[in-house]
Amino acid sequence: MHRAALLVLADGRFPAGGHAHSGGAEPAVTAGRVRDVTSLEEFCRGRLHTSGLVAAGLAAAAAAGYDPLLLDEAADARTPAPALRQSARRLGRQMLRAARAAWPSAELDALAAARPRGAHQPVVLGLTARSAGLTPLDAAYAAAYESVSGPATATVRLLRLDPFDAIAILARLAADIDHVAAQAAGAAQRVHADGLGALPAVSAPLLDITAEQHAARPARLFAS
Repeated sequence: MHRAALLVLADGRFPAGGHAHSGGAEPAVTAGRVRDVTSLEEFCRGRLHTSGLVAAGLAAAAAAGYDPLLLDEAADARTPAPALRQSARRLGRQMLRAARAAWPSAELDALAAARPRGAHQPVVLGLTARSAGLTPLDAAYAAAYESVSGPATATVRLLRLDPFDAIAILARLAADIDHVAAQAAGAAQRVHADGLGALPAVSAPLLDITAEQHAARPARLFAS
């Protein structure tokens, strides 16, 4: 295992398409729920402990070697909004392209063949971590961090926030990220014995609702 692979995978410059998505931040800004540093931190913390936890659990389970096709179905069940399912699969398809270039593996090739239109991004992320020789906990960390770094970065552009304030938010969320990653990795350890029901299935209904509204907007800066 080369732990430095985690730095490559979590790097915002990894060409996985995340720069085109705000993780729900743009519709939150449009609605006035995110308007400054304080409200952005609250948004990120809420996203981390809901959709971030779900993504981290799926990624950890994929990194642990659980069937990615079954995990993809579990991701569908945990993503009720069609707009979010579509975004997750687009991101998954792009990440899979980058992953197969960086860490070629038969498992990544098999997933690409089985899901030509893309698997859910957290599942691809976990399988990528596995192909890179990383642990389920590493995959959970990458997914958890991504769930807040994307919205924080997007909001800098949307509200012209000071990027130093945005990075300070991510630093203050470090303990929460630790907690979510550990919780997700622990759940992934139970999947082989207890089934997919062991994975987190918490929801964020407002993110689902605003994702559908955002997808219907004729003009938007981010795809989601």
